[in-house]
Amino acid sequence: MWRLKHTLGAVLLLALTGQALAAETRVTLRIADQKGGMRSQLEAANALSNLPYAIKWAEFPAAAPLAEALNAGAVDAGIIGDAPLLFALAQGAPVKAVAVDKSNPAGTAVLVGENSPLKSGRDLKGKRIATGKGSIGHFVALKALQQAGLTTADVQLVFLGPVDAKIALLSGSVDAWATWEPYTTQLVKTGQGHVLVSGAGLLPGNTFLAATDAALGDSAKRQALQDYLNRLAKAERWAYANLDSYGETLGKIIRFPPDIAREQFASRRLRWQRIDEQTVYQQQATADFYLANGLIRQPLDVTRTFDRGFSIPPLTQQPQGDQP
Repeated sequence: MWRLKHTLGAVLLLALTGQALAAETRVTLRIADQKGGMRSQLEAANALSNLPYAIKWAEFPAAAPLAEALNAGAVDAGIIGDAPLLFALAQGAPVKAVAVDKSNPAGTAVLVGENSPLKSGRDLKGKRIATGKGSIGHFVALKALQQAGLTTADVQLVFLGPVDAKIALLSGSVDAWATWEPYTTQLVKTGQGHVLVSGAGLLPGNTFLAATDAALGDSAKRQALQDYLNRLAKAERWAYANLDSYGETLGKIIRFPPDIAREQFASRRLRWQRIDEQTVYQQQATADFYLANGLIRQPLDVTRTFDRGFSIPPLTQQPQGDQP
């Protein structure tokens, strides 16, 4: 009996040790998200069940600190707009874009208060524009000025985060705010402001999933990233097929009314795609625009900043019901 107990105990100890070793060697993806971004879709679509790897989430209020985390290797991958990604790449960040989330760029816009006397982009001359430095809002501000025949010498850019920028606009400390969704829909639908210049026709509307070179060079993490991207693309399709349900979930996460959360998401018409030639061309045009405007100091060949070895699930695999 003693020998039997001893043998069973040894077997149990070996099993537990094996489980502990498996847990220690299990791949962990460190994913950088922006508020109301990828995680909300994945959780709402129940797409995080039965993961063959672990995810350690890092939440960021905007793209600039997320880019810094990627550059420092503090995270393995993150979601980031085309403009802030370019800033990071121009500074030598060891990252590459692996997939693009195409969208309607109209929600990236220059906003003014509801009673503002400004009627067009030309009226921005001599005015103060709040935006985040290196953000997609910064990009749309520059594009709006170019369209109006103005330059940054004609305005005063005030670099602020989204919360402070909104306060500055509503208090009259600045004349305009160049920002993105969900802030655009929130300001318009609450009657606090309106769109002066829309990003439609000015911006490509590209957001990227970018990963560090270190993560891409790790075969286990690379495989996990492909699985994560598959789940992410399916979850986004689920969200559009279940807008009311997702609007409720997203509203709670970003602390916006569900109708506003739903509308801004619906209007963006997001769709994950693999990297193609058009996307590379659009990113190169943005890099050249930044160089011409003095925002990056050296020409940047963007072809080296993409990893085209990742795929997107075909639309025929679009989820139905409550499963991704």
